[in-house]
Formats: sequence, C-alpha cells, structure tokens
Amino acid sequence: MRPAQEVDAAPIFERYAQDPEVTRFLIWKPHRSVTETHEFIQRCQCVWTEGTAYPWVIIRKADHLLLGMIELRPDGHKAEVGYVLARDAWGHGYMTEALRTVVARALAEPQIWRVWAYCQVQNSASARVLEKAGLRREGILKRWAIHPAFGAEPQDCFSYAIVRDAAQK
Repeated sequence: MRPAQEVDAAPIFERYAQDPEVTRFLIWKPHRSVTETHEFIQRCQCVWTEGTAYPWVIIRKADHLLLGMIELRPDGHKAEVGYVLARDAWGHGYMTEALRTVVARALAEPQIWRVWAYCQVQNSASARVLEKAGLRREGILKRWAIHPAFGAEPQDCFSYAIVRDAAQK
C-alpha cells in the first residue's frame, strides 16, 4: 500500500472506477472519464496533506498491479474505513489483508479507540471482508447511505467496528 499518485489515475479508471459492477455498492457513481479519476486523485492528495483522510492504493507485490484502494478517515477517538477492489481481485484475500493492516495501524495510534465501517445490507462480500478482518457487526443503520446504483433513497447498511478496551492502552 502507498499513497495515491497522479500516475494511478489511468489504472484506477481502467481497473475499477468505471466498472458498474465494482461500484454497485459504493456511494459514488462509476467514473465516466479518466478526468474524473484525476480529480479523485487530487482529492486524495489534498486530504492526505490536510490529515483528514489517508487513502492508499493497494498494489500486488508480485507484479505491481494496482488492485484497489483503502482509506482511513480519522475523527477524534474513532476512524472510519472505506475500500474498493477491482473485480478480478475479488476473492483472493487482498482486501482482508489490507484492512487488517489499516486497522492495526489505526489502533496503534493512542487517540484511536474505535475503527468502524459500514456496508450496504446486500453486500455480503464486503460483510465477509469486515468480519475476516476482525470487525464485528453492531447492527443496522436504517436509511444510512445513498448508493446511486440502488436509486436516490438512502439504503440500510450494516455497521461494523473493532474497539480497543482500556486494558489494551
């Protein structure tokens, strides 16, 4: 994993950002052009500099293929995680490995006590990733997020989290 760079725009667009199947459960629509992806990369660089979010691209070690992205968004004592993975990388454990790494990194920070994520209730693959990475389902967030592939109405989402107890400090 490494921070996103301008050179990542074309691979991100080609590998997953324009794929409606990959973006189906996400809160953004598929990119229509690589220009949108360039704008996204600029946002990634900006939030990293500001310290408001930490987006990493996920690169396969064997051949340096860009597989997807994962982002940590700290907010006081908690941090949210979001992620996306190219379709041909699904089911190989890449996201579980990346998520475990990001969760461990976040919980190593003394101010972070809770790392959480949500997924649309029909997204069973993402739910499995969260569970395999050690997060526990806490419940359903009713009408939590708008997923454009499902229309304009907010969708129900599962909430997952891992928390550190006082003994772990």
